[in-house]
Parts: sequence; structure tokens; C-alpha cells
Amino acid sequence: MLTLEKLSPKKGSTKARKRLGRGVGTGHGKTAGRGHKGAKSRSGFTSNAGFEGGQMPLQRRLPKRGFYNKFGVDYAIVSLEQLDQLTDLTEITNETLVTAGVIKKGQQSKILANGEISRAVNVTVNKVSAQARQKIEVAGGSVQLVEAVQK
Repeated sequence: MLTLEKLSPKKGSTKARKRLGRGVGTGHGKTAGRGHKGAKSRSGFTSNAGFEGGQMPLQRRLPKRGFYNKFGVDYAIVSLEQLDQLTDLTEITNETLVTAGVIKKGQQSKILANGEISRAVNVTVNKVSAQARQKIEVAGGSVQLVEAVQK
């Protein structure tokens, strides 16, 4: 019967580990495969991540592009079509958008005029495009803006 203690690896799939520093006859004696002198031949040597032996490292050779504005505010885009699907809501705020799963908690929102809105809703968000504001007001709704919170 085959039991766990009788299991063994397939023949030829495992190899004995390289035993270093065990005599000249092994082919790994004397310097034990470390070569002569230098930091790599010493015990305790560790190289810095990205160090390329004095050659200019890759992260310094590549061109740098772009800019991250730490004072900028990222807005979650919400379309009028998404607002129209929230049929049970007449008052729409960032909190109601979060509970409806349209935006994530803590995100600022901007409403864009993608699609149409067929009913009157009162919207209180951070930003609204001019066309979206016009479409909401034509449908009988109103728009109020809330100050965006800096990150």
C-alpha cells in the first residue's frame, strides 16, 4: 500500500547539493567557488538592491518622466446615465453615491454629461461640468457644489 512515508521524488528529479570547500578533488575546494579576493569572497557580504558592480544602475540610466502633484485632487467620474439608474434617490450626495457603489469611500466626485437624465434630482457633489449642470436643471433638478477636500 502506498503511504506518505513511502513517497519519494521521481528518479533523476533531485540532485545532491553542492558541497563547497571539501578538498581540491571535488572541484569546489580552496576558494569554494568564490574566486580570489574582493567583497564577494568574504563572508557576510551583501550587495545593495540594484547594484551593478559600479556600472550605472538601470534605474539611473532610464529617463525620468512625469510629475506627481501632491496637492492635486483626484475626482471619480460619474455620468448622468449612472445618476439616472439610481431611481430610488432624489437627493444625491457623495455619501449616497458611496452607498450605491458608484464611487469609493473618501473619493471626490465630478459629474459629466454622458447620457441623459430623465427625472428631477438634487445633486450635491464636488464638481459638475457645464453641460451636466444644464441637463440636470432642464430635467427639473438642482446642483450644489461642495468644497473638495485636499489629500
